[in-house]
Amino acid sequence: MRCILTRSDSFRQGAGNPGRGTAGRLGRVSSNDTSLPLSQPDTPARSAATTTAVSPFQSERNSRDDAPQYVLPLVVHIEKTDPPARTDALRTAARAVLVMLSDERSVGEGEWAQAIHDWQDARIRKVVRRARGAEWRKASALPGITVTGESAEVRVFPPVPLDGWPKELAKLQVSGTDLDDPEPPAAPDPSGPVLWLNPELGMSAGKEMAQAGHGAQLAWWELSETERKAWREAGFPLSVATPDAARWAELTVSGLPVVRDAGFTEIAPGSCTVVADHPALRR
Repeated sequence: MRCILTRSDSFRQGAGNPGRGTAGRLGRVSSNDTSLPLSQPDTPARSAATTTAVSPFQSERNSRDDAPQYVLPLVVHIEKTDPPARTDALRTAARAVLVMLSDERSVGEGEWAQAIHDWQDARIRKVVRRARGAEWRKASALPGITVTGESAEVRVFPPVPLDGWPKELAKLQVSGTDLDDPEPPAAPDPSGPVLWLNPELGMSAGKEMAQAGHGAQLAWWELSETERKAWREAGFPLSVATPDAARWAELTVSGLPVVRDAGFTEIAPGSCTVVADHPALRR
């Protein structure tokens, strides 16, 4: 799915009147099941957003559409008998995107850096697929990073060409990622980052996971190196929450980053799906 990442029109402001959501405890980050330290900060995402002649935030067709298109694959581990909680899956997917962007292999001369650059030079696409059992084990053997939340496991892979998925991932299903929260999520931590979901849209869990990832990426682009480092060293804590309609209306004109979906699946083109609220971005 392609999304258009934008800034809202007014001044930034802080979050308040939180709706449902939770910050949750941070989980593990692993690469091929080995503990992985995160890299020192670099600016590949910001460079893609600010140094390319045509902005990726522009909704009209532009030269980015003519560039080779890449997609960031994410696979969520869903066993029939023990599925993850929905909000934790969204939060873990967002953290997985941040971990990929900040990994030492994604920046500088790293082995994934060119793929990350090419992906961000075109439209920003993320696709979430599901796996269980042997499918999950095969996916986990491919180069990538597994991020674990309270109940969710999400593996993120370096970007691949839109029509060049590894066969182990290509055969995984996009559908079937409908998840529920067994209990109402706790309120989000207002002192930390919050990804606010549009309360008026009905999206599958897989779609919302991709949108949460877009929101996290847009917040990352907006932060300074010092702010990125602090967030990364803390383990990328964040909340995912759904505000009431009145609060959502305030958020979309607050000056905070907004994700607008291209409308290829599930929702209408141009729909605002996520507002990325980070303490450093509030004014």
